[in-house]
Order: sequence, then structure tokens, then C-alpha cells
Amino acid sequence: MRKQKVIAIAGPSSSGKTLLAINLAKKLDGEIISVDSRQIYKELDIGSAKPSAEEQKSVKHHMIDIVDVTMPFTAADFADRAKEIINDIISRGKIPILAGGTGLYFRILLQDFDLPRVAPDNDLREELNQKSAEELYEMLQKLDCESAKKIHFNNKVKIIRALEVSIKLGIPMSKAQKKKKSQYDTLWFALNSQDRQYLYSRINSRVDIMMEKGLLDEFKYLYSKYGQNHILLNTIGYQEFFPYIKGDCDLDTSVNSLKQNTRRYAKRQISWFNSNDEIHWFDIKNTNENEILNQCVCMYKEM
Repeated sequence: MRKQKVIAIAGPSSSGKTLLAINLAKKLDGEIISVDSRQIYKELDIGSAKPSAEEQKSVKHHMIDIVDVTMPFTAADFADRAKEIINDIISRGKIPILAGGTGLYFRILLQDFDLPRVAPDNDLREELNQKSAEELYEMLQKLDCESAKKIHFNNKVKIIRALEVSIKLGIPMSKAQKKKKSQYDTLWFALNSQDRQYLYSRINSRVDIMMEKGLLDEFKYLYSKYGQNHILLNTIGYQEFFPYIKGDCDLDTSVNSLKQNTRRYAKRQISWFNSNDEIHWFDIKNTNENEILNQCVCMYKEM
């Protein structure tokens, strides 16, 4: 049976994935599936760098604004829903273009990786979330040292999920994970810059633009509505403003922290995607947007 063809556009924050995906969708009559663990949430607009209303009108987007920030949503949930959307897009004669920066979502959906199906346990999550990232990471090292090696020691969301799966199953999550054959024939693209400072400059500029668009007001609204919500506390773009709203630091400190955290996240994204030897990389500093777009179109037509 012939595999379904899909396009994947990956890369670090601020590398231009959204623009490339939109332009490629217009060229190839495609629709975009967001592969972003925060754009799925309603109301997290500026901080998650969602495509603008105009961009979403220009090309059909999926997997944006599908759940409330109070609702649990796992990587397995994402994969299940995204597969249905891919099938629908293909059934209508269009091309699925998956674009985003959440490596785990890409891996579960398009590669040879399958997570164990463990329903979220809100009570357990609440209990674990009371602990510091350091305490949680020490717990994970004891319960599942293999998973601990792959998760950043400050990423509480992923640490808590790994602990949750390990505790509920009674075995390390790494041992419960299964290999599978991908059902898709994926053409992988990724954007980056060999000049790391160039990428970091783009990240800093994007944060400044987010602030101009009203990121602080968005955070204040979300804070007034949801308080110290688990998702907000663990999302770059919002978590940095909790110290400011509580009077523990000034606004410039929070903004600089956001820039620093985004740069660190971009570095982790690059490391994650570098492990995929199927990716065709483009240097955004040395290759213009039209050239990248034309090369992507040519490669797809040669599939």
C-alpha cells in the first residue's frame, strides 16, 4: 500500500516556518497543520506566535484554538486528531503541510515513535506541580533515567508527564514506548541559521514585536481569568511575567527573561531536529525566501 505524502516544516523559533508554510500551501494547493504544543490552546494568541487572522484566512490552518487552557491535551491526543485531519485533507485532493517547532509531536505523528496511552491524572499532576523542577528531575532520574537524559531539567511539563506515565504504568516510560512504522511518506524541511547570533537577533526582535502587539495585556487578561494556571506557568511567553505581576521584578527583567528563555528553547529545538537525518536544511541568512520556496516546490514535485 502506497504511503500518504505529507510535507513537514520544522526548525527553531523565529526561523520563518509560518511564512514558508503559507507560501508553500499557496503554491501547492495545501492546507497547514500546526505542530505546536501551545497554539492548540484558545486565548494563547500573541505569546504562542499564532498565525495572524489574515494569515489564517489566506490558507486553511488546523490544530489551532482547539482546546481550553484548563483542559488536558497530550501528545498522543495531538497525533490522533492530526491523523484524522491529514486523511481529510488528502481525501479532498490537497496536500497536508505540517509546520511547527514541537519535536515530540512531529516524532509521534510522522516518525517511528509511539507513546503509551495513559490518560491525564489531574490530581497526580497537581501534586507533582507543587514540587520544584529540580525535585521533579531527581524523581525522574530515579524512576526513568533514560527519559531523564532526553528531557531538559527545567521542563516541568515534560518531566511531569514522564513521571505520570511511569507512575501509572508501574514501569519507566522509556520502556513502555514502542517503535512503529510511519504510515506517511514525509518530505522534511527545516529552517535555521549557521550564524547563531543572527537567529538570536530575530528572536529578540520578535519578542519586541510581541510586546508592541500587546503581550503584556494578553498575559494580564489570562492571569485575571485563570490565575496560576498550569499551562501558563509552563509556557514560554507567559511564565516570565508572573514575577512582574507579583511585584518581584520590573517589566524589562521579564522581557529579557522571555528573550533568554526563547533563545534557550531554540537551541534545544535545533538539537532535536538535528537528530533527523531526513531533513533538508535551509540557512535563512544566506538563502532568500523565494529561493527556499522554489527549492521546496521542486523537491516535492520530484517525490
